[in-house]
Amino acid sequence: MGQENWSLEECIAYAITHNLELNNLTYNVASSKETHKQSIRNLLPGINGYAGYNIRYGRSVDPNNNDIVNTDFFSNTYSLNSSIDIFRGFQKLNSIKATKYVYQAVQEDALQQKYLLAFRVMSAFYDIRFYEGLVAIAKEQETISDTNYAFVKKQLDLGLKAKADLYDAEAVLLTDKLAITQAENQLEAAKLILIQEMNLENVSTIRLRTSLTELEKKKPIATMNMDSVYATAQGFLPSIKSSKFRVEAAKKELAIARGDLYPSISLSAGYGTGYYETSIDAISQEIIAFKDQIRDNGSSAIGLSMNIPISNGWSGRSQIKQRKIALEQANNNLKIQEQELFQLIQQLVQEQKALQMEYQQSLKKMEAQELSFSIAQKKYEREMISALELYQSKVLYTTAKNENLQVQIRLKVNESTVAFYNGLPVFKLN
Repeated sequence: MGQENWSLEECIAYAITHNLELNNLTYNVASSKETHKQSIRNLLPGINGYAGYNIRYGRSVDPNNNDIVNTDFFSNTYSLNSSIDIFRGFQKLNSIKATKYVYQAVQEDALQQKYLLAFRVMSAFYDIRFYEGLVAIAKEQETISDTNYAFVKKQLDLGLKAKADLYDAEAVLLTDKLAITQAENQLEAAKLILIQEMNLENVSTIRLRTSLTELEKKKPIATMNMDSVYATAQGFLPSIKSSKFRVEAAKKELAIARGDLYPSISLSAGYGTGYYETSIDAISQEIIAFKDQIRDNGSSAIGLSMNIPISNGWSGRSQIKQRKIALEQANNNLKIQEQELFQLIQQLVQEQKALQMEYQQSLKKMEAQELSFSIAQKKYEREMISALELYQSKVLYTTAKNENLQVQIRLKVNESTVAFYNGLPVFKLN
């Protein structure tokens, strides 16, 4: 890719554009749209044309006059027929509404998958930020250990330190170098996850634009009210809207099934004509010309029919029961979606409160450990503590920084997620 640095918005936009699973959903939307359009076109009358060419051999009935003949002859017949339903238990109107609801539900399903992909990209994005932070912390600690190693080596040369002290300092330095390698490997693994989510091709790594420093400058938002967030999310979340549309579609499907119990009325009309080799002119005794036969043999018909369902093996009643069950299931699926949404928001709001407290506590802990390590460093330089005690203080400081970074990233993801459910434009989707 020509682009060197990616923002979160750019990562999400690229992922949505190039995700193959979303392409399948696009096809589903297009198919559902066409199904809805066809349900509207089903209101139009059906028109069919027919043309036939027949050759008869041996004894047969002359279709022109119904006489028995023993002569081989051919005939052409042409017809045009049309029919339209006048009444069919409002099935076609209900079918239009049902397919429209399904089409709207499929659109919401596609949008829901876009949001889920956006969340996965956001999670992978901030995982990279976390491991970048770990690499930075590990390198900072390696720099301190390298300084200590140089200090001990200088003291050894002056005869103020023993050889064992140099070995201890070297061991700590090597441990920090290993920590850098491990953090860098984790960072590359996190980048690979983001590359795969975005479906980036012909790349092995990715660089992000927003820095951790910029994230740290953002103040935590106030904790959201759970009921308010739930009410907002319930009104716009695609998964909820899709379930509601499917409930409405199930209602119309039930109405369609009930329509089978009503009588149906249809109107039909037709026109037919033909050419027969056996049509002979009484005066000239020659076959009547084609155009004359087509004109003279024309006939038209119009009819009105009614079909009354009396008994079809109880299939109509059974279909109604099945549609009722489908409606109950659709309602239950909607309740499940609403319940899962409520529980998710409940967890997010509770987690937000906990993370805000953890962040403040971890920040204080990190500052205290930093001060403690600074004091331990000075004591070590004055030979007031051993290398082991300095290493222990350094480990506590590093752990505190890592914990603070982890809480900071988790809080950022949590706040973005809660903001999304609260209706804020966290993701800019096309």
